[in-house]
Amino acid sequence: MTLNLYKNDFPILSTKANGKDLVYFDNAATTQKPVSVMEAINKYYKEQNANPYRGLYGLSVEATNAYEEARETVAEFIGAGSSKEVIFTRNATESLNLIAYTYGRMKLKEGDKVVTAISEHHSNILPWQQVTKEKGGVLSYLYLNESGHITEEEIEQKITEDTKIVAVAHVSNVLGTIHPVEAIIKKAHEVGAVVVLDCAQSIPHYQVNVKELDADFMVFSAHKMLGPMGIGVLYGKEKLLNEMPPFLTGGEMIEYVYEQEAAFAPLPNKFEAGTPNVGGAVGLKAAINYIQKVGYNNINKIEEELTEYALTRMKEIPHITIYGETDSTKERCGVISFNIDDVHPHDTASILDADGIAIRAGHHCAQPLMKYMKVPATCRVSLYFYNTKEEIDIFINSLKKVRRWLGYGD
Repeated sequence: MTLNLYKNDFPILSTKANGKDLVYFDNAATTQKPVSVMEAINKYYKEQNANPYRGLYGLSVEATNAYEEARETVAEFIGAGSSKEVIFTRNATESLNLIAYTYGRMKLKEGDKVVTAISEHHSNILPWQQVTKEKGGVLSYLYLNESGHITEEEIEQKITEDTKIVAVAHVSNVLGTIHPVEAIIKKAHEVGAVVVLDCAQSIPHYQVNVKELDADFMVFSAHKMLGPMGIGVLYGKEKLLNEMPPFLTGGEMIEYVYEQEAAFAPLPNKFEAGTPNVGGAVGLKAAINYIQKVGYNNINKIEEELTEYALTRMKEIPHITIYGETDSTKERCGVISFNIDDVHPHDTASILDADGIAIRAGHHCAQPLMKYMKVPATCRVSLYFYNTKEEIDIFINSLKKVRRWLGYGD
């Protein structure tokens, strides 16, 4: 049996589902949480809980320090130039909306183009749809080749002089494809465009350094990288954030309020109206510490082995179609979308669930991609470093029964 040094840190992975050992393969939707993250959140609420910034008493100062220490940890983690460039939000979706409705509204004019990818999550399509419609702009798509990749030719053809914003995911949440973001950023900057990078699916698996990438904006959610739900991050270059108007208004984001006017607080508070999610920020800091303790090199090594093993085993099964890159594990992460002939993805997921296996089935908040691939939905397996080859074997054995269970034979 494969020894996984980390699985015991995640209590939920030792539980049962439908009377079977839980096999959790829905990590692209949300990851499970290690004990250290849960303990850090619990410790905050037991020992430090108070409204930050607003009180001069000791407990409020402690809460403020905990919140700002989390911000400093995030800034260092992603290579930001300053903690002022780290804005806490509810999730990556809110971060993308913030950028679209502040920077996008401020900068886009009639005829200006926003470029995104056909493989994007709805969170990185809908805000740009709304803003381009409002401003009379054009929303253009980078399309994928048969292996699920954005080619150099597509980048050259679509990112042109009239492009003002390029909003693209680092990794596809459906295909697991690692997009060539370095080339996309380089081309965008050549034509004077600003790049919004969605790293919700990449940062759990790979080191992301915003300074090295020269990303203008970058977003991610804590819950996809071992942290709690309800806390996300927006990174932006300080110059751009200073130019942008506030997204939400209210407490904490002001310097002074007059009857008819207001002076807004400096970064990062300008974008953090109301009482912040301090417990979430503390949990995110603990998740980052855990990832750094494991190390991205270890995470990459484990996941590459698991992904290669899963793809190899899945290819042995007749009547199965795997979408996207199936050969190189260097050009994809452990997100694998597939379908079984004659079987609806929801039926596949339900049959696997009876065996304690949790996978996702549906359009994965990527309906334009589904239409582009000419499928209504897919099944999706998404692996993380705490998964094992033995779990993949259980999944494969259950997968082999699906057509037979529905009366189609082998």
